[in-house]
Amino acid sequence: MKDFADIPGMMDDIGRRARAAASELACAAPEARREALTSAAEALLAAETEVLTANGHDMAHGQEKGLSPALLDRLMLDGARIAAMAAGLRAVAAQADPVGQVIADWDMPSGLNIRRVRTPLGVVGVIFESRPNVTADAGALCLKAGNAAILRAGSESFHSARAIHACLAAGLHAAGLPGDAVQLVPTRDRAAVAEMLRMVAHIDVIVPRGGKGLVGLVQAEARVPVFAHLEGICHVYVDAAADAGKARAVVLNAKTRRTGICGAAECLLLHRDIAAGLGAQIIADLVAAGVEVRAGAGLQHLPGVVPAAAEDFGREFLAPIIAAAVVEDVDGAIAHIRRHGSSHTEAILTEDDAAADRFFARLDSAILMRNASTQFADGGEFGMGAEIGIATGKLHARGPVGAEQLTSFKYLVTGDGTLRR
Repeated sequence: MKDFADIPGMMDDIGRRARAAASELACAAPEARREALTSAAEALLAAETEVLTANGHDMAHGQEKGLSPALLDRLMLDGARIAAMAAGLRAVAAQADPVGQVIADWDMPSGLNIRRVRTPLGVVGVIFESRPNVTADAGALCLKAGNAAILRAGSESFHSARAIHACLAAGLHAAGLPGDAVQLVPTRDRAAVAEMLRMVAHIDVIVPRGGKGLVGLVQAEARVPVFAHLEGICHVYVDAAADAGKARAVVLNAKTRRTGICGAAECLLLHRDIAAGLGAQIIADLVAAGVEVRAGAGLQHLPGVVPAAAEDFGREFLAPIIAAAVVEDVDGAIAHIRRHGSSHTEAILTEDDAAADRFFARLDSAILMRNASTQFADGGEFGMGAEIGIATGKLHARGPVGAEQLTSFKYLVTGDGTLRR
């Protein structure tokens, strides 16, 4: 490894080693990748004390920097979260191996047999901020899909990421796979990020995982293709035909279970016919739970709310704050979401099939839900074991990015001395 003072040289060395490792991983037996992940899970559980100590350093650093409670919650690890990371590693290990999977198979009149099969992307660069669990999730999913990974943790999670990465490295060693298959950029220097965004010879795709500032920077400056993960400006629309019990429970969960994740509800939309009744009850539930409700016209008379400013709609609070507005009907909700949403996750609460069908058909967010909390916008809850992020773009990957989304495909064509006429 070159001196950290030579960031371009260091990153070039990391990239070259990642590319070499990717060539080996693409041909590795599925059993080896599975063993690497299960061994990493065991190493992570065994290293709980070391990981928590490292996280303590990061938490102290974050508090000194004045991170918000939501960001500190994202950063914090405890025994339960470490156990969840290990469970995620095992869940990814247990999934069907995507590499070599036949997507389609057909014969042509010419005599050719054509198969379209999944193949690794190659080298995936992941740039993330506060959440140290991304180290495990990203490393696991890249490995499962036969990709090498270059991980760049944010300065806030630097020590935690190193401790978790050591467990991934132990898993690779146990399985006899190249240690360079999952590398962690060993410096907080932001110049390393700039280098990653230009490493077209070594990195096949960049996945940014963080706030609007990070994702905007990556999209503006990357020469490498990007899987965009934009803000989670998630909406919950309560329709006139909503079940009151379901609606009250779902809205409360969508906002309060964890306010600092991208699947947390940030805007509540109420059909005008239920605004004064069920809508008022829902808002009272939120206020009682300690949520600041920033209310639009028609709701500002309710106890405990504060008037909303125009900029509160279309804002990701990542805090116990939610904007609330009255809309005419499902079309009004659709128009509001189109105007203020980030194409992440939206939910409709209704017993009316036609309203739900219209909501699903006329919105194009990555995830649309009916009668379910937006907090389910997570790869683990979709059966993916883990996810690198929620892709809000429309090319290649969309929604939770799991192992399957980290593959491309190639065509395998078989003939028998077949000539083109």
